[in-house]
Amino acid sequence: MGFTVTNAINKRARVLSPMGPNIFPYLCSSHKEELLACRETAWIGSCLCQSPVYDVSGPDAAKLLNYVCVNRDFSELRIDGSRHALMCNEKGQLLADGLITRLDDQTFRTYWLAPVLEFYVETLGMDVKGSYAAEYFYQIDGPKSLEILEKACQSDLHDMKFAASKTVKCCGSDMNVVRLGMSGCLAYEVHGPMEHADTVFDKLMEIGAELGAKQLGNNSYCYNHTQGGYPNQFIHYWYPYFSSGEAMAEFIRPRTYAPRYVFGGSAGDDENNYFVTPYDIDWDYLISYDHDFVGRKALEEIAKNPPNKVVTLEWDADDLGRVFASQFRGRDVEPFEDLSAPGDNDLLPLLNCYKVLLGGKVIGRTAGRTHDYYHRREISLAFISHSDAAEGKQVSVLWGANGGLQTGIKATIAAFPYYNEEYRNEKFDVEKIPRPQFV
Repeated sequence: MGFTVTNAINKRARVLSPMGPNIFPYLCSSHKEELLACRETAWIGSCLCQSPVYDVSGPDAAKLLNYVCVNRDFSELRIDGSRHALMCNEKGQLLADGLITRLDDQTFRTYWLAPVLEFYVETLGMDVKGSYAAEYFYQIDGPKSLEILEKACQSDLHDMKFAASKTVKCCGSDMNVVRLGMSGCLAYEVHGPMEHADTVFDKLMEIGAELGAKQLGNNSYCYNHTQGGYPNQFIHYWYPYFSSGEAMAEFIRPRTYAPRYVFGGSAGDDENNYFVTPYDIDWDYLISYDHDFVGRKALEEIAKNPPNKVVTLEWDADDLGRVFASQFRGRDVEPFEDLSAPGDNDLLPLLNCYKVLLGGKVIGRTAGRTHDYYHRREISLAFISHSDAAEGKQVSVLWGANGGLQTGIKATIAAFPYYNEEYRNEKFDVEKIPRPQFV
C-alpha cells in the first residue's frame, strides 16, 4: 500500500510493526486505553489499510461472483450498494469473506476476497478481468464516532442507517462513508484515494483528540471482534487454503502473509478445528440456494443438521488466577501456559484454539481468549454443539498445548454478541445525538 514510518498513521505510535511489505502502528497508548475508547469516546484505526482491495470487471463479473460466492444474485446489487460475501470450498468450509461493492454495471470492488477471488478470475475462463486497487481504509468506532466524522466532513450524516454508505467531501476530496464497524458500537468506515490518506487521517485524529478519541494500534484491533460478536478471519478461525486443492494452494502460497499454518492450543490435534462453515458462525442466513455455487452440495448437507453454534464464553476468574499463579511457585513446579497477555491471537500467523468440554466430553472449541476491559471479564468466542449451547451452562476449556501441561478452566456460556448495549450499531438511533450546527 506504500505506507512508511513517516506517514500520518505511524507518527503517533509508541510501537511499530511490519505487516507484509508495510509498517503499521502496533501500539499507540495501551491495550486498555485503546479498547475502552470504543465504549467511552471512540478509537480511530488504520489496521484495514492492509486490506486486499480487488476489482472484478467485465461482462461475466456478476456471473463469476454468483458461482464462487454463496450469496444471492449479484446482478441485482444496485450501483453503490454493498454486500457481505462468503466464499466456501467444496467441503462447505469458509474460504474467504469480505465486502463487495458495485461500482458500475460491470465492475465490483471487493475487500478481503482476494487472493482466492483472484485465483478464480484467472482460472475459470470467464469474460472478466481483475486488478488490485489502492485506497485508504480507516475505521472510527465509539459513541463519538458520528460527531468526529460530521465535524471532519462538515456534513450531516444522521440519515445513514446501519450498513448504508454515502459519499461526502473531506479535506477537499471525495470520501465514502459506510456505517459499519467491528466493536459492536456505533461505528463508521471511511474510504478514499491514497494520495489523501495522510491529510484525512490527521484531520480525523485532530478532531478525535478534541473529543477524547484514541488511535487504535493493530495489535488491539483483534480483540474488539470478540466483545462485539463478530467472528473474524485469522482471529477466530483460519481459511483452508492449503487443503482446498493443489492448484489453489500453489496459487495462494506466495500471495499470503502466512504461507503455512501455525496452530496452537489443545485443539491443535486436528487442523479442521481451525476452519468453520457459515453455519458454525451464524452466517448461514447469507446463503442463497437458488443457484449453483462452489460448496453448495456440502452446505445443503450441513443445513440438515448444523453441528455447531457460536457462543461467548466467560472464563472463571478463580481458575484464571490459579493458572496465572503457577508461574510463581518456584522451580519445582511446572507452570501452566502463560495467559498474562491481553489475548492469544496477537502474534499472527499463530492461531490458538482450545477444546471445550462438558462432563469430560469434547463439545466444541474456543477461539483463543481476550481481556475484556469494559466488562472486566476474560471472554472468548466458541463454536460448540447446538444441543449444549444454552446460556448459563457451565463448561470447561482445556488450557495448554498438546504435548504440554494442560488443565481445565471453568467457563460459562454467555450472551452472543457479548456487547449489546445502547450504542449497538445495528439498532442505535443516532437522533439521540444532536445534529451538527455548521456555520
